[in-house]
Amino acid sequence: MKDAPFSLDIEDNDPSLNIKGIIQNYLRYWPWFVGALLLCLAIAVLYLRYAPTIYQTTSKIKIVDETKEIDVVADPLAALSGNSKINMDNETEILKSYRILDQVVKELNLGVRYLKKGNIKTTPIWNPQFKVIKEIAEDSLVTPKSFVFTIHDDNIEVIDEKDRTANISFTQLDSSLVGLPFRVQLVPGADYGSFEDTRFEVVLMSDKAVNLELAKNLNVQPTSKNSDIIALSLRGENFMRSEAILNTLVQKFNQDGVLDRQQVSRRTIDFIDERFLYLSTELDSIEGGKEDFKKQNNLSYIEADANVSLERKSITENEVATMETQISLSELLKKSVIGQAAFELLPVDVGLENNGLNNLVDNYNALVLQRNKLLQTVGAQHPSLITLSDQLENAKVNIIKTINIYQTQLRTSLRQLNQEQSRVNSVFSRLPEKEKMLRSIERQQSIKENLFLLLLQKREEAAINFAVTAPSVKIVDYSLTNTEPVAPKKIVVLGIAGLLGLFLPFAFLYVKFNLNDKVESKLDISAISKSLPILAEIPHFKENKIFSDVNDRSMLGESFRILATNINYMLPRGDKKLGKVVYITSGNMNEGKSLIAYNLSVAYASVNKKVLLIGADLRSPEQHNYFGMGLNTKGLTDFLQDPESNWQEYVYTGIDGSKMHHVCLSGAIPPNAPQLLSSGAFEEFIAKAKAFYDIIIVDTAPTLPVTDTLLIADNADVTLFVARAGVTEKSVLEEANELNRRDKLKNMAFVLNDAKINGKKTYSYAYKEKA
Repeated sequence: MKDAPFSLDIEDNDPSLNIKGIIQNYLRYWPWFVGALLLCLAIAVLYLRYAPTIYQTTSKIKIVDETKEIDVVADPLAALSGNSKINMDNETEILKSYRILDQVVKELNLGVRYLKKGNIKTTPIWNPQFKVIKEIAEDSLVTPKSFVFTIHDDNIEVIDEKDRTANISFTQLDSSLVGLPFRVQLVPGADYGSFEDTRFEVVLMSDKAVNLELAKNLNVQPTSKNSDIIALSLRGENFMRSEAILNTLVQKFNQDGVLDRQQVSRRTIDFIDERFLYLSTELDSIEGGKEDFKKQNNLSYIEADANVSLERKSITENEVATMETQISLSELLKKSVIGQAAFELLPVDVGLENNGLNNLVDNYNALVLQRNKLLQTVGAQHPSLITLSDQLENAKVNIIKTINIYQTQLRTSLRQLNQEQSRVNSVFSRLPEKEKMLRSIERQQSIKENLFLLLLQKREEAAINFAVTAPSVKIVDYSLTNTEPVAPKKIVVLGIAGLLGLFLPFAFLYVKFNLNDKVESKLDISAISKSLPILAEIPHFKENKIFSDVNDRSMLGESFRILATNINYMLPRGDKKLGKVVYITSGNMNEGKSLIAYNLSVAYASVNKKVLLIGADLRSPEQHNYFGMGLNTKGLTDFLQDPESNWQEYVYTGIDGSKMHHVCLSGAIPPNAPQLLSSGAFEEFIAKAKAFYDIIIVDTAPTLPVTDTLLIADNADVTLFVARAGVTEKSVLEEANELNRRDKLKNMAFVLNDAKINGKKTYSYAYKEKA
């Protein structure tokens, strides 16, 4: 039963399943991974130390639905319905409108930014010890202007972007200075000594640019779909600045809503005041006429006739008075509409008993308010403004038409009442004409007095609404900043840094491995040449690359004994009396074939094999260096030139201390190496040597640059093709496969030289002799 060859490689993996090998290739560079990981983590720590810290500030407000208060009076169940008439999208757009944000920018002087300069990091600050007031046209601030302030004992040093310096004495503060686009005010009571020689950066920006930036960073959205609560959030480095902006924004939004409702009440009050002047004049005229009539006709108090006819007359007169009052009110409203110079608010709820007409007036006032707001932000020719103006014109025409129809109805009813009154007056035809005239005067007086009292009541209602206008918002939460910053997040930054620290060396090695055309491990050989065996991997040795003596039990010695054992299983089972010939070759120079040949010969000698090492690389011999002999020492070249000579004259004792090891050097470099090798003398030399030696190790020339090895290839029993890790190109292995496929090299196998052995493979097993 044959024994399996003893392989140097502890791991016996299928070449097609090389995942473990790939991982081991990367693990060989573990210091790279550790170094890159530590470097990335150090960079991440520095980034967390000096990167801007961003905090998020939030505020919540509830939009007050004033229509619910009115609906409760008319319909108590309306309060329980939960249906809000507020358009949250409109309120959100108003909060982010340029008009409202511009008020916030001007209120807080956000066009001036203050930063405290450090050695590395510049930090934004809020409410510093001095205040800078811009004195430059907004159009001139197309790009921000930066200035560096340094506070000293008696002045402030200012350096502009062009490194021009100006010193502002404390006595010159709060006054305009030539060449500076601002003036400076000191905060009263501030401790300037603690900030002496501290450098501040002041940046002047246009209000428009700040406004647009604020609109971009401001997040406004309802807390839920059916909620009246709006959440406002703002991110920034300085949380005090963010809190001030949100609080001011809520204040300005509330003031804007209050002013909208106060405008309607103010317009109603102004309209009633104008009518008071007119009615007062008419009442004075009527009362004066009544006084003159009584004096002329010697009348005092007239007692009414308390009978049924009088009651009917009284009822008719009341109805006539009501009709005439409505006609007068409608006429006053019509004159107000027609007499408008522009689109102005109309008086509402002046006493007209026509709900349709009152609704038209309310809708007209709503359009006027919308047009006035839009006019503040757009030009007169803006399409939206023109559309609103057209709608107002149509609404005005509709109101006038409605008033005309209503007056027609009133006059028709009045005409009918007058007819009824004529029938009643016929009953009183016996009454004196003077009494009729007096009644007429009193009726006119009553109409004007009722109208006056009605307008007075409406004026008081409007004045109360103006004075006690409820706020448009209810603050749920004032601006509040989370103590945990939203950026940079420590866990995320360190996590990304850790992943990056592992990914960068992996990516570099991945590219390196894929672009590397050199053989690095036996996996590379197996991937290219699956049909040829790999007898051994000779590890990389920094020192002691050759046998120190024949009994060497170091890792070096054991590795070559393992190689020798594996070669034995490839040797043909022929005549045991004849020695076996092992060729050692490679693709190119500097791949370690000569060193492999020397060490392998000593390894065979150490196991009591009679070994002859032949230097057959006639063009670039190396074996003489291992034995301390000269290049021109007689050797194989001399025998090939004189085949009749005794071949044993060119054989020398090999390594010291061994009778089993001999060497035949190359000899002087000949000018015609191919002719010498192909002459038949070499075959004769090998035949004679096989009768005396068990193993003949032949150090041959590389196969790619010259044909020397191919000329003598038939004499070999085993051909070892040496590939050196990190030196041999993969294309050389393909050439070796081609040589094997075409049977130019006999019984071929690979040996990987100078292999970088990972931590899971070991050659440390060795015997130690007892002292």
